[in-house]
Parts: sequence; C-alpha cells; structure tokens
Amino acid sequence: MRKALLLAKREYKSAVRTKAFILGLIGAPILMGGSLIAMLIFRDLADTDDQTVAVLDHSGLVGEALVDAAESRNRLEIFDAESGDKKKSAYVIELIESSPSDLPQQRLELSDRIRRDELHAFVEIASDVLHPEDDDKGTRVSYHSKNASMDDMRRWIAQPINQQLRRLRLREAGVSDEDMGTLFSWVSVRGMGLVSLDDESGTITEARSSSEGEAIGVPVILMMLMFIMVMMGAMPLLNSVMEEKSQRIAEVLLGSIQPFEFMMGKVLGGIAVSLTASAVYVIAAIIGVQQAGLAEYIPYGILPWFFVYMTLNILMMGATMAAVGSACNDAKDAQSLALPAMMPVMIPMFMLGSILEAPSSSVATTFSLIPPFTPMLMLLRQGTPAGVPAWQPWVGLAGVLATSLLAVWVGSRIFRVGILMQGKSPRVTEMVRWAFGRTG
Repeated sequence: MRKALLLAKREYKSAVRTKAFILGLIGAPILMGGSLIAMLIFRDLADTDDQTVAVLDHSGLVGEALVDAAESRNRLEIFDAESGDKKKSAYVIELIESSPSDLPQQRLELSDRIRRDELHAFVEIASDVLHPEDDDKGTRVSYHSKNASMDDMRRWIAQPINQQLRRLRLREAGVSDEDMGTLFSWVSVRGMGLVSLDDESGTITEARSSSEGEAIGVPVILMMLMFIMVMMGAMPLLNSVMEEKSQRIAEVLLGSIQPFEFMMGKVLGGIAVSLTASAVYVIAAIIGVQQAGLAEYIPYGILPWFFVYMTLNILMMGATMAAVGSACNDAKDAQSLALPAMMPVMIPMFMLGSILEAPSSSVATTFSLIPPFTPMLMLLRQGTPAGVPAWQPWVGLAGVLATSLLAVWVGSRIFRVGILMQGKSPRVTEMVRWAFGRTG
C-alpha cells in the first residue's frame, strides 16, 4: 500500500494546489445556500404597487366587509414599523354592481381590464354563498387573475370572506355582535420540544421552543455538505481515470504499480481532498454560529458520524467511479455511465422532503438502512430533533462498511481489466463478468 499512499499524496497535492479547489471551496457554500441568500437579498425588493381587485358580489353580503378588511390591512400591515417604508402592496377593493342579465359580458370586461393591467384580479361571489347547498356551482367564490394559483391575494381574501359569513350566520342564530366577543380570535399553536429529566441532578428540564432552523436547517446543511463532498471527492475520479487511460498515462504508471494500488491511490486522494474541504467548512460554520449566539444548535454529537459516513461514502462511490472510468475510452462513454453511477447519491436527495416530514417513519428507517443510501439518509435523520434509536446508526455503519469493502473489491477487479482495454465501448454485462467471472 506504500505506492498507493504515494499516489494518493500526489493526487491530493495536485488537487488542493489548484485555483479550482479554492474556487470550489468558496463557490460550493454559495451554491448550497444560494436560494436562501437570494431570498434575503430580494426580500426587501418585493413589488409594493397597489393591487386593485374588483368584487362582483351577487349576494350583497360580503363586499363591504372586504373593503373594511383591506383598509385595516393597509393601515396596519403594509408599512415597516421602524422605518415607515412601504414593504407590501396595498389592497384596493372596487365593488362592482352585479348585472345578472349580462353576466358573461361583465366577466369578459373585467378580464380585459386585468389584461390591460387596470385590475390585478376580480372576485365573483355567488348569491347563495351564505348557506351553501350540495351544488358547489351556486355557492363558490371565484378568483380570477393572470396567475391565480400563486397569488398571495387569493390566499388572503378567503379569511375576511369566511369571517363575514360566520358572523352573519351567528346573527341569524340569534347571537349579537356584542356576544360574539372573541369568537373569531385566532390562537396560534407554538411548537415545543420535549420535557427531559437530568440524570445527575434529578431535576426536570422544561421544554424549549422548537425552531424551523433546528428542524430543517441542521439536517439539510449536513446532508448537502456531504453531497458536495461526494461530488468533490468521488465524482471527478470517473473523468480522471478515463483521461489517464485515453492518454496512455495509466500504462506508464502500471509499469511500477499494481492496478489495485493505482485505484486505491486515486480513491484515497479523493477522500483526503474531501476531508480537507469539509474540515474547513465545519470549522468555519462552528465559528460563525458561535459568533451569532446560536451555539446551542451546533450538532457536536453528529459531527463524528458525518466524517465517518462521508469517508465511507467516498470510498464506496470513489471505487465505483474509478472502475467505471477505467472501462471508458472517451467522454461519450463516461457521460453515458455517469448518471447510473450517481444514482446512490441522487436518490437520497429526491427523498429529502418526505424524510424531513417523517424521519421516524418505516419508509425513512428502511431506506436509511440500505447501505448505498445510509450515509446521507441516516445523517439526515440524525440531524432532526426527533433523532434515531441508538442502534440504527451502528447497524447502518456496519452495512456501509461491508458495502464499501465490496465496492472496492468489485471495483478493483473491473479496474484491472478495463484500464488496459482500448478501443471498445464498455458494456454493463462485460463489467459484471470482469467483476465476478474469471479474468485470467
């Protein structure tokens, strides 16, 4: 293994001394947090132009309540309390007299006004909206705009309409406005953690407020960081090995080094590069979070698992990529095999949302114990406030370790044949035969 370590040292130095590595260190966090940064930058650049909405109220019961609700919102919500600057659009309600005899034409005229940007939208309220029947057509409230499904005003307008309808129904039931009191007051539900017992002192520790940053930010950042490290340490091996093979550099190296040592040198170099980059990110993140006064959210207990899982993940994926690269003769071959080889890394990304919603579900548990997915999915589950049972990370680690060793063994058998084979496009069936069959 001495020659493999020498090759790994060469690969490591050649990678970290390049400008691309430095630019990658800077660019990766920007890409990872790009959406968040964009939201913060453009948060104060939202459209603040007044939005006029025409209301066609066939019932004659809701229109005035919408006007009052819009005026209250414009007075209390659209201006910044400190600077006095306008931060939201004002809603202007324009009541339109209903014309039942010529309703299609009236709807067309209002739609044309929206097309000319004279209106933002128009709302049509059915005549029997107060007492809905089984037939939805006679009781619905229709909202018409250029982009109704994503319109914030559509979501806002439902509340004052329903509040007014509830108020009118209560009046019919004999409840006066004075007796209604706080019937329409909204009580929010505060997310809290669990109460715990201090084993040493025997005191009960009160639950603390649960934050979205802890529930989503910590696990997502850990998973995205591992994804970036795998992309940085393992994925380049496919093209690197393929280029050295096509340029006949590999043939020269194989004169003094065994194929297994050659492959392991490349993989170990990728692991070293990823460990360096991840250490920089983790240390910088810890310092930044501590300076921000949020040290309680640093998952110190999970960081060792992160580095162990990342190392094994790159060992597993790096051996796979090196083996695939050894079978390729040009960039076209590499492109055709790159996507299938990347699936163990891509599939966990597709499951990110569902596992964050239910990290303890049977689906989350099952997939996190499947070795190719374990490093990313188990880490994601460990980073959530719910955590995982103590036995699961160890079982997952055992599976990943066994799978990584298998990947190295299979990869080395493919590598020793593929690296010397020229002029023939790789086939999956042939690579399987190289791995498990007799190669002479």
